[in-house]
Amino acid sequence: MSTALAVILFLVVLVLVIWQPRGLSIGWSAASGAILALALGVVTLRDVVEVLRIVWDPTLTFVALILISLVMDELGFFEWAALHMARFSKGKGRRLFLYSVLLGAAVAAFFANDGAALILTPIVYGEVKALGLNPRAVLAFVMAGGFIADTTSLPLMISNLVNILSADYFHLGFVEYARHMAAVDLVAAGASLLALFLFFRRDLPGRVELARLRPPAAAVRDIRLFRRVWWALAVLLLGYFLSQFLQVPVSVVAGSVAAALLWAARRSSAVHVGRILRQAPWKIVVFSVGMYVVVFGLRNAGLTNLLSHAVRAVAQAGPGPAILFTGFLAAFLSSVMNNMPTVMIDALAIHGTALPVATQHYLAYANVIGCDLGPKITPIGSLATLLWLHVLERRQVRITWGYYFRIGFTLTVPVLLVTLLGLWGWWSLVG
Repeated sequence: MSTALAVILFLVVLVLVIWQPRGLSIGWSAASGAILALALGVVTLRDVVEVLRIVWDPTLTFVALILISLVMDELGFFEWAALHMARFSKGKGRRLFLYSVLLGAAVAAFFANDGAALILTPIVYGEVKALGLNPRAVLAFVMAGGFIADTTSLPLMISNLVNILSADYFHLGFVEYARHMAAVDLVAAGASLLALFLFFRRDLPGRVELARLRPPAAAVRDIRLFRRVWWALAVLLLGYFLSQFLQVPVSVVAGSVAAALLWAARRSSAVHVGRILRQAPWKIVVFSVGMYVVVFGLRNAGLTNLLSHAVRAVAQAGPGPAILFTGFLAAFLSSVMNNMPTVMIDALAIHGTALPVATQHYLAYANVIGCDLGPKITPIGSLATLLWLHVLERRQVRITWGYYFRIGFTLTVPVLLVTLLGLWGWWSLVG
């Protein structure tokens, strides 16, 4: 009976999170599910405490990064960068496509995939519309931006909430994580660029009229604060690398920089601090706690043990098969039930295998890859994709689920395979 309750409760919460009927917040859906799980005995108070211990640092880090991104967005930082990328293309359409994708990869790496998908999408869309590109070319640019935001969100533990959760769960420090995944992200970026170019090459313009765009300097709304942002980013990056050695939670680093940047922006006419604080994804905090309490119900029902047995059996064949199996399993589960619950379900399963720590770590990295890339197969794979589709719809760019699935499956599967093979090869070199 408890197993049936855990499964039914999980599925109901998952449907509500993805569907969001009448604009129901994902936070309310997950929180209600957690309360029901506790009331029905599917989880215990000890489980809730354990979830809080796991998710507080990743979730607050994510919120801090979004706050920093929102300040930079209102300041015009990302538009300034996009306009520079356009200038560097020298009017060549394919080069503009390449630089737009690279900019998306850079933003995803340092400001998380959500920042790249949600903040850059309107900027890139506005830019290509200003250039007078035809609808097929516009669609190619926005689809590429949404795709690259997730597929290149591997290099740093702060590049994706999935990364932070997994790294914290397996006690992987910032430097240790980057040592293993930065190189793998280069493989993912190369494979993504090739896949995107081959798929959209016929839709890309030969030449674009850059005279239609305003100069990059015109995008900056407060030059004094703009200069301070560069210092803030330098401190942020240094703090990330020092956090592992000083045993400081990453959320403390990101939170401190976010607070300092908001304080510096309080007197700027270009940045509305109150609005930014209201726009911050506070619901993600409630969602993270609530969703993982519900996922713990699946663990208590013994369902994650089934995955543990499967992963342990494949791991006996060696790192290669184990990495491929874990990565594709995570991708499949992410595509059908969202990557947020998937990363925790798989993390619990990997931990439950009782395999050596080193083996669990490379399985954890494979799980991250699957949960970062797998969501691109379907529109429901990640919350970022659902929000990205909403942003496009508000700009009269309608992408049907059938069209998205066709592109998502065609592009994601080969990129996922190449990236997992890259992890296998890199792990064989660095251990």
